[in-house]
Amino acid sequence: MQTPKAIGLAMAMIAALLVPAAAVSQAKKPAAIPEAARKAGMAQAPAVVQTAGLSCQVSDARLVGEDKKSKTSYYEVACGTGQMGYVLQKPAEGPITSYSCIEANTPPAPGQPPSAPCMLPGNSDPKAVLQPLIKAAGADCVPEQVRGIGQTKTNTYMEVACQGGTGYILLASVPFDGAKPLQAQNCLMYDDAETNIKCTMTDKATRLAAVDKYVTQANNGCVVKDRRFVGVSKDSSTFYEASCQDGKGYIYKVAAAGTLTETYECAKATQILGGCELTDARQAQSEQAGLYTKLVTGAGGKCDVEKYALFPSKAGEEVVELVCKDTTGAILISKAGSKGQVLDCARAPVAGYKCSLSKPEAANSMLTADLKKFNFNSCDVSNSRVVGKTEKGTTYVEVACADKLKGYMIEYQSAPTVSAVGAIGCAFAGNCKLPGNT
Repeated sequence: MQTPKAIGLAMAMIAALLVPAAAVSQAKKPAAIPEAARKAGMAQAPAVVQTAGLSCQVSDARLVGEDKKSKTSYYEVACGTGQMGYVLQKPAEGPITSYSCIEANTPPAPGQPPSAPCMLPGNSDPKAVLQPLIKAAGADCVPEQVRGIGQTKTNTYMEVACQGGTGYILLASVPFDGAKPLQAQNCLMYDDAETNIKCTMTDKATRLAAVDKYVTQANNGCVVKDRRFVGVSKDSSTFYEASCQDGKGYIYKVAAAGTLTETYECAKATQILGGCELTDARQAQSEQAGLYTKLVTGAGGKCDVEKYALFPSKAGEEVVELVCKDTTGAILISKAGSKGQVLDCARAPVAGYKCSLSKPEAANSMLTADLKKFNFNSCDVSNSRVVGKTEKGTTYVEVACADKLKGYMIEYQSAPTVSAVGAIGCAFAGNCKLPGNT
């Protein structure tokens, strides 16, 4: 996953002048496009477009102007309904340079007019061309404003400000080609990033205001105090944090399409891109640890919880690994409307869970106790592995002994609770693979 500090571009941006100063005098907006300019454009521009390799069926064109000193001609072309138009720079020799109408319409500096804006009727709203492309890139955006940023050898960079306050940096092809996919990266990724690309059409506070919408959708009683952009995951989901007036806090996971998909309390969000920063996460975690201690006791277990981590779980179910203050561990399974279940880390693999926060040897004493139920009293378990399930639904766990003598297979049932129902020595069981058991 990319974090804000890692977004900086690997190469320096090439500052692309949209049209040289020599052509500015030719680009003053007339009351109407001269018929002669249109006639010359339609006669010459289609061949220029073809030479430039653009996927554009020219529907309208005009000759913008000519720089006789450098023998360079400038054209504007429209490419039909729903297609991006261009301003083209054609020198007497050398490659043709193409600028989308979005780039051409962008002023070279704040407060200045564009050097050679698109003026043909077919190019009246180039930002509308972007909306389906942004949607195809997985972002939810109705463009309100757009500007060209510049070009590198491989990408055309644009900024788009969307309805609702969100914004994106768009990475498109060079030259811009609407037939090729583009990337849409949230502007919030660039706000604190070490890069010379920034979003300027709206401010950070406006973009972060979108968090309020997700807080409302979550309906968790949070009155927003502060907001933070957390980061973006590999599946293009965006994460936001909100602190609440009552001292609580949450992290919200939002799909690329703009829909809220998951809400995490700060006490349970330690593994979500570094966890919460706007709330006192340590206090929240301490309170949550106390709650888990009570839930374990209510489920008939014993664990003074020191640390915890959540497993991915189904709706209506929470599965959490616990580390107890005596260094042992457990798995707590809580389901809505029913009593929770506690599994020690020795028996948790039988139910499909593996403890990773506590030391494995802390669980071995439980397996030793299970062996003694079947009068195998000489083995202090030093290692274990889950072998697999039988046809009748029980599970075998192989254990090795600290004295290096051959170990055992312990048979467990998983319902209604995980418990040992039998044991047999590896000398008779076969299929033992742990060191010392073969």
